[in-house]
Amino acid sequence: MGGDVGGPDWRLVPGALAVWLAGLAGLLVHWVLAIVVGGVAVVLGVVHLRHTKRMPVIRAGWPLVACGLLALCPVAWRVREAANDPLRVAAAHEAVVELRVEVAERPRNLRASGFGAMPSGVRSVIIPATAEGSRVLLFAPVDQWAGLLPGQQLVAGGTLGPAEPGSLTVAVLRVRGPPTEVTDAPAWQVAAQGLRAGLRQASSVLDEESAGLLPALVVGDTEGMAPSVDDDFKAAGMAHLLAVSGANLAVVCVAVLFLVRLTRVGPRGSAVAALLALVGYVVLAGPEPSVLRAGVMGAIGLLALALGRERSALPALAVAVIVLVAIDPAMAVSFGFVLSVLATAALVLVVPGWVDRLARRRVPRLLAEAVVVPAAAHLATAPVVAGMSGQVSLVAVVANLVAAPVVAPATVFGLGAALVMPVSPWAAEWLVRLAGPEVDWLVVVGRWAARVPGAAVDWPSGWWGGVALALLVGGLVLGLRSRSTRVALGVAVVVAVLVLLPVRVLAPGWPPPGWAAVACDVGQGDAVVLSTEDRERAVLVDTGPDPAPVRECLDRLGVRQVALVILSHLHADHVGGLESVLADRSVGAVAVGPGRAPEWAWRQVRAQTAAAHVPLVSVIAGQRMAWPGLTVEVLAPQGEEERTETDGTAINNRSVVLRATTKAGRVLLTGDVELAAQAALLTGRTDLAAEVVKVPHHGSRYTAPDFLAAVGARIAVVSVGGGNRYGHPSPQTLTALTRSGTHIARTDRDGDTAIVAGPGGPAMVRRGDPRPPRR
Repeated sequence: MGGDVGGPDWRLVPGALAVWLAGLAGLLVHWVLAIVVGGVAVVLGVVHLRHTKRMPVIRAGWPLVACGLLALCPVAWRVREAANDPLRVAAAHEAVVELRVEVAERPRNLRASGFGAMPSGVRSVIIPATAEGSRVLLFAPVDQWAGLLPGQQLVAGGTLGPAEPGSLTVAVLRVRGPPTEVTDAPAWQVAAQGLRAGLRQASSVLDEESAGLLPALVVGDTEGMAPSVDDDFKAAGMAHLLAVSGANLAVVCVAVLFLVRLTRVGPRGSAVAALLALVGYVVLAGPEPSVLRAGVMGAIGLLALALGRERSALPALAVAVIVLVAIDPAMAVSFGFVLSVLATAALVLVVPGWVDRLARRRVPRLLAEAVVVPAAAHLATAPVVAGMSGQVSLVAVVANLVAAPVVAPATVFGLGAALVMPVSPWAAEWLVRLAGPEVDWLVVVGRWAARVPGAAVDWPSGWWGGVALALLVGGLVLGLRSRSTRVALGVAVVVAVLVLLPVRVLAPGWPPPGWAAVACDVGQGDAVVLSTEDRERAVLVDTGPDPAPVRECLDRLGVRQVALVILSHLHADHVGGLESVLADRSVGAVAVGPGRAPEWAWRQVRAQTAAAHVPLVSVIAGQRMAWPGLTVEVLAPQGEEERTETDGTAINNRSVVLRATTKAGRVLLTGDVELAAQAALLTGRTDLAAEVVKVPHHGSRYTAPDFLAAVGARIAVVSVGGGNRYGHPSPQTLTALTRSGTHIARTDRDGDTAIVAGPGGPAMVRRGDPRPPRR
């Protein structure tokens, strides 16, 4: 039989592709295409059989016919049922309903940025569920819904809405109130939840970042992940380590096989033991697409081992695709499933050949495998990642190469801790401490890789971006077979390393030379950097709603020391990134105005500054602070310290108002002051004149034209998040600025915006904008 020896067995691959393509086309385009794909597969299979009558009975034609029939039913049938589901009609009319649902997967946390008095964090969960056979997605409050487990049934009430196209989910239910009539969860799900909770508890003996990473690495539990670590792993191309996949199952099965073989159990007994461990691990990690794909493939391989037959990995992967897509056509469009299959295919088809070539060139096989495995997996999955994120990581291969040696021991120790925690907490903590250095190393590698200049480059997102990168990668792989192409590619790499990279790092287009102030693009929030004569030292006014954006902005500017952080007021969209600023660079002090509300934010600021051993000081109207090349005056507010919990408008009106005198001119920073505070400044005859103004409160409609006229700025910067639900910036405010001849920059459209000194006064430069500065 042609596929049994001498290389990978391809006979099941056409059938697997037919089933996958039927699910993909049926969900993304129309269910009729699933029927077309299935019919074509059956016809091609029959034609192949008729032209290979003299071949052995087991040939590629029969699997293709069988898979074509599977594409017709159940794949096409399931997609058609979902497309015509009655709940879709109700969702289109936003009906208010009560549904009896069964939880299908564990609730996934939905992190939201802070704004106003609402801190950033997890306030909602997403719960995949089924309602009388129809798939629905629940958006529910975290407090009352986060503890649900797969298999529980309950009644949920709320408003239906349309689901995202291209899936079997027919409606989204925005839940109101707590679940009712909740049944008990299956015993094995309760046990798995207890083990996961035990691992989180045992991991608390580590530092906060490592304590959140270990459960994510072992069982894909990202509940306690620090946002900064999550952001670093995404930028470094290491996010796949946070999703359970074939690598985790391979580690578990190899460890079990090794332990069982020590007891001199035969191959069949070892395979059975590993199979039981595999099933238990899948239950522990949860029924995610990549977990199920890896579980099915591993089970097929172990079954073959138990029966005494060697089977290649490629047929096992093909069977996994066929079985999973036939059972659940939604797998065909799951990014996790696609990434997992592509990575496994690369390991099966690409790695052995590349390792052999390197070995023939006298590279030690262990070193060759260490280099080739992450490189092949990254190249195979890069098009999908690029289509998902709109970025291509340039450091992923190196980062994963450096991280790979510690993943397996950390996984084994972490899994051991989860298993022994119910009976011996001290032993679990001991195992966690053994995993600690490995997890710490992963945190360091992720942070280092994410900080490399140009670690990720922008790339067109969506399907076309993914296809374009796939064609580029495929062309490079094919081209490497030619000696002349390898030489040309080597020359190109040398040129990039010796010329282009230093130009990008040492003389980048951003920041512009001589920048005086930069409004960072931090989404729906504020963060303004004021430069001093020392290029690496600056003053920061507000820190945005989240840790990553302000950190990245300061990195782009090359700011290593922050002489002073001034928090205009304590709303979440101004203080949310403080912790990352304190953690990543030297900070002289943190200053706040008289406002001490909301209370949660005041406690958070005090705790963060105390933990970083940074002084927390107060500023009031009349103070003047100076650094070489920069002077900052405090214009408002007057009054004593105020701790009373008041409404958002009152807190906004207690914002610290600053005027900075820079080498490019005067810059007025207004926090979120609204009409009452603006009127107080005008009636108090405060000198507000400035060449540049940061428009109050993200350009809200509560900005008086008289206030803007008193400032008389030539340039107005609106710090605002794209697509925000508050209607910022207001058309009335923008109109008032335009009528006065003020040039407007918006961070939601222009990104980071710098103020520089021009020959006729201040000018603004938008990040990445090829146009000349606007004055």
